[in-house]
Amino acid sequence: MRIRLVNHANRNEQMTEQMTGAQALVRALENVGVDTVFGFPGGAILPAYDPLYDATKVRHVLVRHEQGAGHAAEGYAQATGKVGVCMATSGPGATNLVTPIADAYMDSIPMVAITGQVPSGLIGTDAFQEADICGITLPITKHNFLVTDAGDIPRTIAEAFHLASTGRPGPVLVDITKDALQARTEFHWDPTPQLPGYRPVTRPHAKQIQEAAKLISEAECPVLYVGGGVHKAGASAELLRLAELTGIPVVTTLMARGTFPDSHPLHMGMPGMHGSVSAVGALQQADLLVALGVRFDDRVTGQLSSFAPRAKVIHADIDPAEISKNRVADVPIVGDCKEVIGALVDAIDRPGDYVKWRAQLDRLKETYPLGYEDFADGSLAPQYVLERLSAIAGPDALYVAGVGQHQMWASQFIGHEKPGAFITSGGLGTMGFSVPAAMGAKMGRPDTTVWAIDGDGCFQMTNQELATCAIEGVPIKIAVINNGKLGMIRQWQRLFYDERYSNSDLQTAQRVPDFVKLADAYGCVGLRCSRPEDVDSTIAKAMEINDVPVVVDFVVHEDAMVWPFVPSGTSNDDIKIARDMTPRWESYDS
Repeated sequence: MRIRLVNHANRNEQMTEQMTGAQALVRALENVGVDTVFGFPGGAILPAYDPLYDATKVRHVLVRHEQGAGHAAEGYAQATGKVGVCMATSGPGATNLVTPIADAYMDSIPMVAITGQVPSGLIGTDAFQEADICGITLPITKHNFLVTDAGDIPRTIAEAFHLASTGRPGPVLVDITKDALQARTEFHWDPTPQLPGYRPVTRPHAKQIQEAAKLISEAECPVLYVGGGVHKAGASAELLRLAELTGIPVVTTLMARGTFPDSHPLHMGMPGMHGSVSAVGALQQADLLVALGVRFDDRVTGQLSSFAPRAKVIHADIDPAEISKNRVADVPIVGDCKEVIGALVDAIDRPGDYVKWRAQLDRLKETYPLGYEDFADGSLAPQYVLERLSAIAGPDALYVAGVGQHQMWASQFIGHEKPGAFITSGGLGTMGFSVPAAMGAKMGRPDTTVWAIDGDGCFQMTNQELATCAIEGVPIKIAVINNGKLGMIRQWQRLFYDERYSNSDLQTAQRVPDFVKLADAYGCVGLRCSRPEDVDSTIAKAMEINDVPVVVDFVVHEDAMVWPFVPSGTSNDDIKIARDMTPRWESYDS
């Protein structure tokens, strides 16, 4: 996925016109190519909503909660590669955006959040609905601006979009005082940003590429450890070329699912806490990690001191702050992953001899495939639901997952074949992400089938956006994996808290609330499925409905577990394929 920043004005053209700051804001949004804004009005931002009423190029989507606006902007950005835009008023409106801003920051999503602020003369007086949103979001934004002069609005918007979409993408906050929105100004449009010191490095250093190529040529057990940065760089094709040229096995993190096809024989699966045995084993036994656009986060590494203990590390990332942050790199490469991988392809003159290494990993794939339990009482296994959804909706659909057990099952049991087809909250793990993010994704790609995969806990956090979907004509499809519990909490309580299920029972399997009736109340179609034999027909029926949103309540067994599992803080060598069952590792030298 390439991040695109569109300037409709000629770069050398200076546009001058008298207007209010609010009108300048809307005009600037048009000039950077914005077509959709997700927002909710309020007192401080209200001046901006008046010119939006007449806007013909920018569609404003009235959400039902500001958090929904932020997640919708994330979903839109992830699905389109453009900058997502959300808008809210001061105080509680702005603070309701904090969670999606933090989510976008953790997952490197290009987003601009525009908030109203109390008049500049009232800042610092504890005025009605005043909150220092710049201070609050300073640690979770790539940059933020407080604008108090109407004349600064166009330049600030241009700079915000440039910052959000270049280098390592991320969220940028633009906080504008009410008096700046109301004041008259002379509109100047110069899309060239004035950001001294901001020069993201995209082209890798040739010496580092040569050093990396040398390590690759010497390795016997290398692994391409691929993260979301490869997808952000739009480098899937280059990755496929590198893997097939070298014959090196590939693992893809949660944020990179689909960046390398699941069905490819070189693909070992997803690594980490709920990764496949073959992917975890590949990293643990590798002698070289070619880490591309990854963070070496704890959910992948487990106990960091025991992660990939004999591996040297080539680490490529566009953000120099990530390199050697958690694992020291033997060869650090700063640059855009598309450029880095392309340079590696050019530098490597022959494939490696990895027959023995790949055979070892293939045996792990065959011996420890992903699987699940069929329940004796005939109740529905959630993994089966997602297997069948993948088979029926196919690889061209977009799948937007919430957070918890259903997220891991969606990663494991849906076949991810295309880059960008799996969208989820990875770094922050935000419950409530799925429904509004799916709405944003569908608005960005209206001709694509979009399935939100949610748990009954997540769904109840943001399902008010069903009203937005119904009114705006956004026919997403939602698979609610309903076990009546906070599933991942219950799983940990079962394994680590002596089955003391404290406050993890939601009672939704007893239909409190009844999701079918709830869907109907929101102007959507509600379906229910609780038997394996009805799964295919229920999904097929949902696929036939394309004029309104569909909510499918899949009532599944309450004790389904996510396996494999590496308990938090333990070594990846201790991965469990089921309770008290650990795979038998095969030494490369055996």
